[in-house]
Amino acid sequence: MPQLGETVTEGTITRWLKQGGERVEVDEPLFEVSTDKVDSEVPAPVAGVLTEILVPEGETVDVGVRLAVLGDGAAPAASAATPEPAAAPAPSPEPVATPEPEPQAAAPLPAAPPPPPSAPAVVPGGNGVLASPIVRRLASDRAVDLGSVRGTGDGGRITRNDVLAAAPGPAVSPPAPPSVSPPAPPVSPSAGQRVPPATEPPPRPRVTGDEIIPFDNIRKRTAEHVVRSKQTSAHVYTSVEVDFERVERVRRQHGAAWKAREGFSLTYLPFIARAFSDAVDDFPLVNASVDGDSLVVHHDVNLGIAVDLDYHGLLAPVVKQVDGKRLWLIAREIHDLATRARNKGLGPDDVIGGTFTITNMGPFGTTQTFPIINQPQVAIMATDGIRKEPVVVEGPDGGDAVAIHSVGVLALAWDHRAFDGAYAAGFLHAIREVLETRDWEAELA
Repeated sequence: MPQLGETVTEGTITRWLKQGGERVEVDEPLFEVSTDKVDSEVPAPVAGVLTEILVPEGETVDVGVRLAVLGDGAAPAASAATPEPAAAPAPSPEPVATPEPEPQAAAPLPAAPPPPPSAPAVVPGGNGVLASPIVRRLASDRAVDLGSVRGTGDGGRITRNDVLAAAPGPAVSPPAPPSVSPPAPPVSPSAGQRVPPATEPPPRPRVTGDEIIPFDNIRKRTAEHVVRSKQTSAHVYTSVEVDFERVERVRRQHGAAWKAREGFSLTYLPFIARAFSDAVDDFPLVNASVDGDSLVVHHDVNLGIAVDLDYHGLLAPVVKQVDGKRLWLIAREIHDLATRARNKGLGPDDVIGGTFTITNMGPFGTTQTFPIINQPQVAIMATDGIRKEPVVVEGPDGGDAVAIHSVGVLALAWDHRAFDGAYAAGFLHAIREVLETRDWEAELA
């Protein structure tokens, strides 16, 4: 078990990406491991044939414990010290291709066994197909060739929904032919023509009973973390409506060129993160943690960004020293961290040291979210859906006028032990002021 951070002492093997008898190349992903800090893929330190797996999926071991044996492939895998006949096939003379690491969901359930080595699997090659191991397993189960699937995820990544959409539907037996001829279709009284009967789609198979899904490691850690937070902090919620029209105009004007240059879309989130980094200068108590009867104010502003892992949990990788960075650099770092989080490419240092967190529900069109504070921080902000709405603005003659602007809500969950309502409201007002009045054109220069 490798050392995955100074404070990490153990890890849980959540999935072996290779089976006994398969060849693995240097730096090719070998297994997935979950620690109390991060989930990640671990590459093979050397090339060889995986002759023996010593620690099965779902088992937790200390750092330094021997996990597997990699041989040179000179002898069949049956010579390895394992009594199971299934581990005996000779290694393939050619390396088995493994797709490039790509954004993926949280670790699979420890109870779910991998497919047997002899079972055919539809997996992508390394020819630019972007799909996570979870998606690859789903594609294999559904007999979907990922090479023929068009990815709708970030950067062309193939998502779970893409696989489900491409999967052939369940076979439905045609109904038995009627014993008598069907009646003639009715006659339309207006046109005097026969109206063909409507065809009904076959009903979906009805699933009954209960399904028990054991919590995986990331689900267990999330549950423990949020319950402890609710028991620790006196949660209060404050929200403010923001006119994002200035931001939206810059996004419309520069969005296409930005995506062509950077390879990803210019979203609202970097603008909000940049506004936060300015507002925190005047409201430093939101960038703090509680220690007993004291408030520890952090002068390093390290912004955690909550990242969804394909609906299988979340992580909050950290943009370090965000207050010293401009909009374009913040956007790049958020995209990089989110991509590596979904690809199990984060290191322990990427998820520690956060002093404030933003959780972004906006892409789902939410109205108002009340998040749970990410301990030991004292505040977390949720960004909700931004939509076109009529707003009252000052007209050219100084009078009131109605215009259509992009409007959204920022909601702050804060710890009443750290400060009071006026302070929280003042902080949100400062963020709104930056978003509504800043010259965002200059930020992209």
